[in-house]
Amino acid sequence: MTRDELNLHRLIKEANHTQLRAYTRRHFLKESAMGLGALAFGSLLESCSTRAAGTTPVAFDPAHPLLPKSPPFLGKAKSVIYLHMAGAPSQLELFDYKPELEKMSGQDCPESLLKGKKFAFITGVPKMLGPQAKFAQHGESRAWVSDNLPHFSSIVDEVTFLKAVTTDQFNHAPAQLLMHTGSARLGKPSMGSWVTYGLGTENQNLPGFVVLTSGGSFPDAGKSIWGSGFLPSVYQGVQCRSEGDPVLFIKDPNGMDRDLRKATIDAINASNEQEYAYYNDPEILSRISQYEMAFRMQVTAPEVMNIDNEPQYIHDMYGTQPGRACFANNVLLARKLVEKGVRFVQLFDWGWDAHGDGPQNSLNIGLKNKCRSTDKPITALLLDLKQRGLLEDTLVVWGGEFGRTPMLENRNGVTNPYNGRDHHTEAFTIWMAGGGIKKGFTYGETDEIGYSAVSGKVEAFDIQATILNQLGFDHEKFTYDFQGRPFRLTDVFGKVIHDIIA
Repeated sequence: MTRDELNLHRLIKEANHTQLRAYTRRHFLKESAMGLGALAFGSLLESCSTRAAGTTPVAFDPAHPLLPKSPPFLGKAKSVIYLHMAGAPSQLELFDYKPELEKMSGQDCPESLLKGKKFAFITGVPKMLGPQAKFAQHGESRAWVSDNLPHFSSIVDEVTFLKAVTTDQFNHAPAQLLMHTGSARLGKPSMGSWVTYGLGTENQNLPGFVVLTSGGSFPDAGKSIWGSGFLPSVYQGVQCRSEGDPVLFIKDPNGMDRDLRKATIDAINASNEQEYAYYNDPEILSRISQYEMAFRMQVTAPEVMNIDNEPQYIHDMYGTQPGRACFANNVLLARKLVEKGVRFVQLFDWGWDAHGDGPQNSLNIGLKNKCRSTDKPITALLLDLKQRGLLEDTLVVWGGEFGRTPMLENRNGVTNPYNGRDHHTEAFTIWMAGGGIKKGFTYGETDEIGYSAVSGKVEAFDIQATILNQLGFDHEKFTYDFQGRPFRLTDVFGKVIHDIIA
């Protein structure tokens, strides 16, 4: 056999071998035996981890991701309104009255309160600062509320105060992320996204999760605190506005009527359906669903988000300003949205960071102004929900991302020009109302100067676990598989605060 014939023979043999590897089971199994074993082992691990955690996956229909679903057990709440005062309001000027702190005002801060502690701005030895408001007890519950909240003091018997909330984050953005996503770092789904993933929404013409902002700026954590993280994107919060169009570009452009808009959506979705047939990616079905919802929202959202047609007594009750962007308008919109079946409404009001470095960031001016703009509408919200029979199954939550120090802030060792307090992680107040929460109740207590929790200490994870519990979910079993393991809102922490449940 010549050299050329030998080379040709080798080429033919190699070609036949390659063909066998591609088309015969024997060669496939021989070459991929270890790979098949790894696949089987991985499947066993995933199955075991899910069973070990006792988790039950939520049924997800990518073609209809927001259809209403039943929770694992009957919850007392059907919807949530979360009022977040971005910047962290001072509990010591609102709810946590400390006469002993008043006696210490002006004295040097004891070393025991500073040693080994971290603060955002305090350095050196600051002065103690007594309450910058007058307190009184109100209602049958005899709850302490300052004169900064004269309207709210009339409804204290509707709420539960959590006086010993703590956190491990002393900067705004990570603390806000922790409170709303269960993680101080970016990338996790927000609480509203988890809730709509688990429950869907009762109104298919509106988003399940709506966000409203006021105060002239976004929260420090930005839009991530209403993002969907690794959940399907259909569950992210939809930001609406209380001034102008509720959603940007919701109106059809000049020259496009309703029929043409529908034809456009149909053409886009036909293309998406072809793409789904090729790639089989469920996110494409979610995209189709979002296009269709956007089309329906063009009719529904402007009607729901219009407060002009509310009776005058409602405007007087809330202190609304139709045509302007303000917190009161957003609170009234929150009531209208849950009334129409929206599952989770998140309100962020920016401007509560009372450091004392300027008049609007002071306890005597800025904080009082923020209280004036929020006190009346929040009170009206609880009364309005109650008179409409909605408070029983609507959970209302109010709070910030951390508290404020009992010490006067001395930024960089120099006392600020106005009275203010630094960020504080060891104690702050959150309150809840409705949705199966006890009325006229206080849980937890801080020490005599409001520095540390001494009883009833809770964390963000406990609050999240309690909110999910009221909606019908066991926070330890409510999970979503991502990157090879089940994730949950509360990570590996959190306990339901059973003592505050009616």
